[in-house]
Amino acid sequence: MSATDDDLDTQFGELFGDDIEPLGGKGANHISKPAQVTPGVLQRRKSAQQEQVVEGNFLDPISSITQIDPHEFLEFARPGVQYGVYKNLRMGKYEIQSRLDLHRHTVEQARSALFRFVDDCQKHGVRCGLVTHGKGIGLDQPAKLKSCVNHWLRQFDQVLAFHTAQKTHGGAGSTYVLIKKNRVARQKTSDMLEQARRSKHS
Repeated sequence: MSATDDDLDTQFGELFGDDIEPLGGKGANHISKPAQVTPGVLQRRKSAQQEQVVEGNFLDPISSITQIDPHEFLEFARPGVQYGVYKNLRMGKYEIQSRLDLHRHTVEQARSALFRFVDDCQKHGVRCGLVTHGKGIGLDQPAKLKSCVNHWLRQFDQVLAFHTAQKTHGGAGSTYVLIKKNRVARQKTSDMLEQARRSKHS
């Protein structure tokens, strides 16, 4: 059973250039000349820099992130989030209005995807989202994406709370995210409450 909206108030050539060639012969005494910075390389670098500026992604790089256990439960709530609201989130009682699946993403792809996801959720009035990051069991670095999500979600002002999902939604491999209402949604709620107050006293 989903809770009502009122209960929720509270993403070799690129790197080195196209003109790099393999070492000739056996390579024992061969010293390759430095790579030339061609106009094409400069343009790609410029485009990448512009994209980063436009995106404004402030999320920390993986070097800043503490690794957690694959089975660890994620839990976070900002001061002011009501206990009942957080409990409903933890229990999976809110309707999942948007989903993000990070399987097969690199860390940098996940960083970009999560940034866009949270931003889009707030812009479109999504209150509860589900991020699937997996547990990474069996990999060289287990829970890499899970650790990143745990760290990154805390950096968003738009994120009011998050918690590991119920088994039906992926368990320890997924996380519920509670998004702050945007200005339009807050005004809509305010108008509804005011209308209800007037009806009660009419």
